[in-house]
Amino acid sequence: MTGLSHRRYTPLGSIEETGIYGEKEIYGEKGIFGEKGMSGTDIQALIEAIRPYHVRRAMPDPERSALLVIDMQRYFAGMARSIIKPLGSLIACCRACGILVIYTQHGHEDPAKDGGMLGQWWGELIMAGSPEAEIIDELAPGVSEPIISKKRYSGFYGTDLDRRLRAMGVEDLIIGGVMTNLCCETTARDAFVRDYRIFFLIDGTATADEELHLATLKNLAFGFAYLAEAEEIAAHLKTQSSSSPSIEPGKGD
Repeated sequence: MTGLSHRRYTPLGSIEETGIYGEKEIYGEKGIFGEKGMSGTDIQALIEAIRPYHVRRAMPDPERSALLVIDMQRYFAGMARSIIKPLGSLIACCRACGILVIYTQHGHEDPAKDGGMLGQWWGELIMAGSPEAEIIDELAPGVSEPIISKKRYSGFYGTDLDRRLRAMGVEDLIIGGVMTNLCCETTARDAFVRDYRIFFLIDGTATADEELHLATLKNLAFGFAYLAEAEEIAAHLKTQSSSSPSIEPGKGD
């Protein structure tokens, strides 16, 4: 179709774009905020941009919360790198406070059978069991932390995530990971219609470019989620939670 371009994901988080704009890399391996992640200026700029929509404020209840770490896999290492520090710090905080940490891991066994529209749309999928499907070492799950295998954007679609959360008495879901506007946003929306309170990380989610990241933050703030920085949530959890034994850490701790 005239006027449209086709984007193809490649390993380690780069996106190549072909079409009327020509062939070029629009997302490099350092992430939209670089290897050091968002600066205070970056965060404040985002907060200012979403201010008209960011009118609802709340903090998660430590007794009813879980942190959902979405698709922090080697395939997305480029964009994931920029949020390792804030997300990693929040993961450590949740472990120390005895708050459940759950990971999702995207992967397909047979794209012809389990790829669906996702395979048709992108033309390339993450293969389960491949090196690219592995969760990055820096944020490796603890030995007792659940890993939800998924094959669609939503962490709820075709999985037992909802059952696990309800069995643990979870009502507040903190969401971080990649990609902001795809798996993170879809999972957040899916959780909202299941009546969870959603706390979406401003600096603990990442995607291909700032416009997509900002668009999701605005949409979610308007109708689905409370937005907060990872450090802000961590500080709240520390002050509200009583000390409890942490889950045995993974190699990324």
